[in-house]
Amino acid sequence: MMNNAGLPDTLPGFDDPIGLLRACHEKMQAHCDLLAALLDKETLGDEARESARNLVRYFSQSAPLHHRDEEEDLFPRINRQSLKIAELVHSLKKEHQTLDALWDNIVPELKKLPADGFSAAFKQSAMEFSTLCREHIGRENRELLPLASNSLSQQALAEIGESMAARRGVKFSANL
Repeated sequence: MMNNAGLPDTLPGFDDPIGLLRACHEKMQAHCDLLAALLDKETLGDEARESARNLVRYFSQSAPLHHRDEEEDLFPRINRQSLKIAELVHSLKKEHQTLDALWDNIVPELKKLPADGFSAAFKQSAMEFSTLCREHIGRENRELLPLASNSLSQQALAEIGESMAARRGVKFSANL
């Protein structure tokens, strides 16, 4: 069953870190949709203000944790498997850096939420951010996550889950 944000009502737990990363990708996609809808608004009232707050909170707090999950836990465990995988990981890390820079560029105007609407430069940067974010998520879902699911041991997955939980201040212990 799906909730009104298009996300499963029950998210995978830290015992399924690959499933949890995939669910985070779905949530990121939903926030990209929210950003696109905000850009289409002609007037920026209370609803737009709430959307902007949600976007700032998500992409400033949750998304960086997700990138750390990948860069500190997932990438190092699969990076050494082949040169092709190492190139994929390197490319995905560079995309994270680009996404971070694009986000840093748009967040000030998003926080201000100008009464007369967003500037053309903001809209262009926001669309660039959203487009790259969607492409990046698609790549990770198609290439990275299936590879991780098929190649990582249960022990490695448990360690990733424990680290993800600890990063969020959640007590979790994988029982292997």
